[in-house]
Amino acid sequence: MGRVVSSASMSLDGFVASPDNDPGALFDWYEAGDVEIVNAGDLPPFHLTRASADYWQGWVQELGCLVVGRLLFDITDGWKGEHPLGVPFVVLAHEVPTDWAWAHTGNGHFVTDGIEAAIARAQELAGDRSVGVAAGTVAGQALAAGLLDEVAIDLVPIVLGEGHAYFADVDPAAVRLGDPTTVIPSARVTHLRYPVLR
Repeated sequence: MGRVVSSASMSLDGFVASPDNDPGALFDWYEAGDVEIVNAGDLPPFHLTRASADYWQGWVQELGCLVVGRLLFDITDGWKGEHPLGVPFVVLAHEVPTDWAWAHTGNGHFVTDGIEAAIARAQELAGDRSVGVAAGTVAGQALAAGLLDEVAIDLVPIVLGEGHAYFADVDPAAVRLGDPTTVIPSARVTHLRYPVLR
C-alpha cells in the first residue's frame, strides 16, 4: 500500500483558491518553462521548467488514485470522467450525482460515508501506488483523522489575502510536520514535501 499525500498549489499566505474558487495566478508555473507535459483528458499540455517537469513526472509515476471533494468535482465537471493525471479519482460527497454525464464511462468513484471510507476506496484503486488528496476540506479531514503520511505543496509567490485554506477546518495544534524531504526551487514555484508526524 502506498502513501497518502495531500497535494496542491498554494499561495504564500496558505490559500489554494480565492473565496469565489478562482485560483488566480496559482497555476502560472504550469506555463513557466519549455518542457511540454501532456495531460490525460482534454486539458491542454503544461509547459514546465526542467526542475518542475522532473518533479511532476515523479509525482505522476507515484500516484495511483486521487481523493477530491464535491466542490472541486463540481467546478471541473469531474474532468469529464478522466482526470488530467490519468488516474482514477474518488469523490467524497454527501450524495452521488445522478445526472453526471460520465457516471458510467468515466473513472470517477463516489463515496458518501466519510473520509476514512474515501481513502480506503482510493487505496484499493491505487494498489501499491500513492493516494493523492486534494487540499481544502478533504485534506483537513484526512489530516484530522490521522490518514495523511505526507504533505506536498507547490508554493507559489503570490498572496491571495483570503480564500480556501490548504487545510480547512483543522485545529492548528493537529498539524505536526517534520523537516522537508523535498525542496525544489523553480520558476514561479517551489516544490516542497513534508512528512506528517504522528
